[in-house]
Amino acid sequence: MDTHYRPEEIEPRVQAFWQDQSSFVVQEDPSREKYYCLAMFPYPSGKLHMGHVRNYSIADVISRYQRMLGKNVLQPMGWDAFGLPAENAAVKNKTAPAKWTVENIAYMRGQLQQLGFAYDWQRELATCKPDYYRWEQWFFTRLYEKGLVYKKTSAVNWCPVDETVLANEQVIDGCCWRCDTQVQRKEIPQWFIKITDYADQLLADLDQLDGWPEQVKTMQRNWIGRSQGVQMRFDLAAPVGEHDHFEVYTTRPDTLMGVTYVSLAAEHPISLLLAQNNPELKAFIEECRNSSVAEADMATMEKKGMAAGITAKHPITGEPVQVWIANYVLMDYGSGAVMAVPAHDQRDYEFAQKYQLPIKQVIAPSNGEAIDLEKAAFTEKGILVNSANFDGLDFSAAIDAIAQTLADANKGRVTTNFRLRDWGVSRQRYWGAPIPIFNLPEGGEIPVPANKLPILLPEDVEMDGVQSPIKADPSWRVDELNGEAVERETDTFDTFMESSWYYARFTCPDFEDGMLDPERANYWLPVDQYVGGIEHAILHLLYSRFFHKLMRDEGLVNSDEPFKQLLCQGMVLKDGSKMSKSKGNTVDPQALIEQYGADTVRLFIMFAAPPEQSLEWSDSAVEGANRFLRRLWKQVQTHVEAGTAPALNTTDLNEAQQDLRRKTHETIAKVSDDFGRRLTFNTAIAAVMELVNDISRFERQNEQDLAVEREALETAVLLLAPIVPHICHQLWQELGNSNAIIDAHWPSTDEAALVRNTIEMAVQVNGKVRAKIQVPAEADAETIKAMAKAQENVQKFLEGVTIRKEIVVPQKLVNIVAN
Repeated sequence: MDTHYRPEEIEPRVQAFWQDQSSFVVQEDPSREKYYCLAMFPYPSGKLHMGHVRNYSIADVISRYQRMLGKNVLQPMGWDAFGLPAENAAVKNKTAPAKWTVENIAYMRGQLQQLGFAYDWQRELATCKPDYYRWEQWFFTRLYEKGLVYKKTSAVNWCPVDETVLANEQVIDGCCWRCDTQVQRKEIPQWFIKITDYADQLLADLDQLDGWPEQVKTMQRNWIGRSQGVQMRFDLAAPVGEHDHFEVYTTRPDTLMGVTYVSLAAEHPISLLLAQNNPELKAFIEECRNSSVAEADMATMEKKGMAAGITAKHPITGEPVQVWIANYVLMDYGSGAVMAVPAHDQRDYEFAQKYQLPIKQVIAPSNGEAIDLEKAAFTEKGILVNSANFDGLDFSAAIDAIAQTLADANKGRVTTNFRLRDWGVSRQRYWGAPIPIFNLPEGGEIPVPANKLPILLPEDVEMDGVQSPIKADPSWRVDELNGEAVERETDTFDTFMESSWYYARFTCPDFEDGMLDPERANYWLPVDQYVGGIEHAILHLLYSRFFHKLMRDEGLVNSDEPFKQLLCQGMVLKDGSKMSKSKGNTVDPQALIEQYGADTVRLFIMFAAPPEQSLEWSDSAVEGANRFLRRLWKQVQTHVEAGTAPALNTTDLNEAQQDLRRKTHETIAKVSDDFGRRLTFNTAIAAVMELVNDISRFERQNEQDLAVEREALETAVLLLAPIVPHICHQLWQELGNSNAIIDAHWPSTDEAALVRNTIEMAVQVNGKVRAKIQVPAEADAETIKAMAKAQENVQKFLEGVTIRKEIVVPQKLVNIVAN
């Protein structure tokens, strides 16, 4: 055995062994328990960063551990390969996005292989390949035929520089997350999928997800935002065009008697009609268009409005209520109109203060305290005041009474609403899957027939950074259907489409006869363990859950949810902040692999913090991980040089041998629990390090010592195998095992080894520890008391005093009370 640990020689050799043996290639096997472990796949940006390394190390450790338990483990890898960054890079580097993406995939694949991740590379997929997105296109046409897809003109966040729609989460302080350009509100035709049809299911089925963090489930519940409220009608004093009323939804109908004005969205049909003859209002609406529609921005931006010059009638009192156009009301949320109760809504309060509108209190605190409307709105629930017949009612009673009054007058009804809005899947960029719709010459559209799929995205293009190549190419837009010219849709899919079902395609990536092979998909699904960042807690996970239910209803899968267990790993920090190129605080995994080896990187990343917490980078801790591996190597080397160990005879062990054996099996029990139930790999590693320390202190004197030491070393190597697989592969062979450790079974705890012949107990006199004693495990209380009082240091504190009480806490301590 080599005296020195040389990862630069070991790791390529072990990886070649895995490849030659097809160690991680798996097939469906109904006779075995399956385990599907998946880490969120990466965008092929060019190089792995430490966040990638942490994410994929965690999933790999879980996969390898589950394999050692005897399960049929699937762990695939692929590439979330469409998206705007490829377009930006293509413009910058004067290349095509496809070429840039393929080159990045090749480099990053090599990095992942260097780190020794146990992937079934035969299942690799890239979402930019036609054999993937053709089925996404096909599925979209099925949804269209089912009435779950529609097109409408809608207000969006528009980045004028990137010329694309931005999700609300991509708007930061009113600007584009990528180029920091001021975002505009723009109305364009877009394609939508009716996720709202599944809102109740998406909400209810969160209760099935016992293996998800409560934080994530709460975030999804809030995003779906189910609420019970009242939909009511405000009649206009005089019609505006064909409109004689508008509708308002509110979750606080108890405040209805405090309405002092109503606000319409700038895009509301009534607003647009009024603007036709009002240049000032038209200019204000245009100003509203040049602002974000992200809710976070709406909450913090300056509230602006204009009086519409019309009045509505209060639905109960019939009193006139002034109508305003306000920048904080969105057409896509509710009905595009809100009843304003400035005394009890802070947003309305700020608007009323600015424009000197009436503020009328109709809710008083339940405890009778006064409120100060000079300072802020009172937004809590309470008792109704200044509300005519409803005075004195509490929140629940007021809702029932007001809802009934509205219903009796045909002015309102109780309804359930959702904050969730239908999923806008149109993007105006090039590098994405073309939306499979044909626009007909006489108007209207039809889904692309299955025999004409996929609609291929041209890859040999030049990017000018201004317009999508498929929008700029008239010849690409032209297609033919039944001998008639039709026009292709030039929008592409939101990349969340690709990432919403990739986990399912991994079960059958070579299947050519459909989106999924139900037999194979249903063997592997749902995913048993999903690993990824908390930043994907809402949109990606919600869309994946939605897609899974759509595939279920198409007969492709038979489960309700895609992911049984979810682990959200923390960020990798350096100098107290998240690693990023802009901050200049990144660490290159490639350089670390070349300096220390992949196992050192893996050991550090798993040992530095629990997986769900942020990890603070430490160069010294990386060196410490490497020192531990060198020490483990040295211990095995000196053990092997001591000769061949005989069979272990557990019936005749001395005290030192029993102690090491007990430590070995305590460690197995601890690490098994940490890996399986707790997913706390840092404490598991610490337990193995303690075992290795005990081995180093063990004085080997005879052959039975060698046998006990062999068991302890083999155990340490087995327990570390999922974390540092290369060195463990080599050490397992050096210890004389003929099988590869990748095929070894997880060690089991020998309960008999955990039994102690003696137990250490503390001896206290009047509550203070004065000695420690070793007592036989079977000793009774009287024997223990006698041994305690016989200790020299205990006797010192008992001289000249009377013993009042002797308390024995089994297996822990003896307390002697004296005075």
